Amino acid sequence: MTDPIFIGARIYRGSSYGPRHPLSIPRVPTVTDLCRVLGWLPDTQYRTSPCAKPAALTGFHTPRYVAALQRAEATQRADPAHDLGTLSNPVFPEVYRRPATAAGGGLLAADHVRHGGVAYNPGGGTHHGLPDRANGFCYLNEPVLTIRRLMDMGLTRIAYVDIDAHHCDGVAVAFHGSEAVRMISVHEDRRWPFTGAVQDDAGGAAINIPVPRGFKDTEFDLILNEVILPAVAAQEPQAIYLQCGADAVTEDPLSRLALSNRCHLRAIAALRPLAPRLIVSGGGGYNPWSVGRAWTCVWACLAGYEIPDHLPAEASDILRGLSWSRRAQPSPALLATLLDPPRPGPVSDQVREAVAFLQRRSAWWRG
Repeated sequence: MTDPIFIGARIYRGSSYGPRHPLSIPRVPTVTDLCRVLGWLPDTQYRTSPCAKPAALTGFHTPRYVAALQRAEATQRADPAHDLGTLSNPVFPEVYRRPATAAGGGLLAADHVRHGGVAYNPGGGTHHGLPDRANGFCYLNEPVLTIRRLMDMGLTRIAYVDIDAHHCDGVAVAFHGSEAVRMISVHEDRRWPFTGAVQDDAGGAAINIPVPRGFKDTEFDLILNEVILPAVAAQEPQAIYLQCGADAVTEDPLSRLALSNRCHLRAIAALRPLAPRLIVSGGGGYNPWSVGRAWTCVWACLAGYEIPDHLPAEASDILRGLSWSRRAQPSPALLATLLDPPRPGPVSDQVREAVAFLQRRSAWWRG
């Protein structure tokens, strides 16, 4: 089994969705720089993501849409028929190459774990993309393309676990009714895209756990131990894909959840022994300090590095150098540490009822 790999690319450093977009912030570059300055990213474990070729993208997306995305980059013109040029999905100079690079990173991750192992693609996790249009900041659906690459290798049992604050509507479209892919999503209730109700099982392929605002670590642990881990273990997956969006943490502006980034690490540690192959991606995350810290911790967990209680000056300087159009001032802890303090709290009735409902209903993992 090979060492874990970290997949990055220069394009994340030089491109932006625009100054007013939530994805104007640097994310993958921050993680890359932090990991390097901490001595956690030797050249032997770093891989440069290729830009996926158009033919590879038609594993999920229509040829017409892929051509429209290329045309939008070339002309810098909106294409309303494909939701290109909206406030959520603006046309910017790298509007094809950047998402195609994220998709290429996912395909590289799948190839890396072909015979077992771990791959981390923080630029991936774009789980809203639809076959014929952009959706929710996502122009291409990297998780779907990556999972389909795994299926092309002959894998027939793949677990997709999504802890992003938003429901994975594009992935649910792709694998509705699938017997090979089991989807589990924890996401904020009554939050865009307003899909993923607890009663929605995507044709028997999904477990959806919508959670209330203020959702904390104690509730996450209950769901992890009572739903996610039993469901994944029962499937005996040949591969696990974990979408590790960082927008469920307290500081994120696009959710009202209140997790610490320790939840991401507990999910990784618990899922890793359940399959010979693990792919972890990024996803949402719109506070530059909290997303950079969370995804750096993710790599430390995957690669076996000890997270320090206090960052050395060189790492703190990277965090101090970040800026944000919201002009929010980070707390001292966001500049000096990587791990959040635990954020425990009471378990809400909604979470208890969702867990009980899923345990009663979900025959495919309850036997």
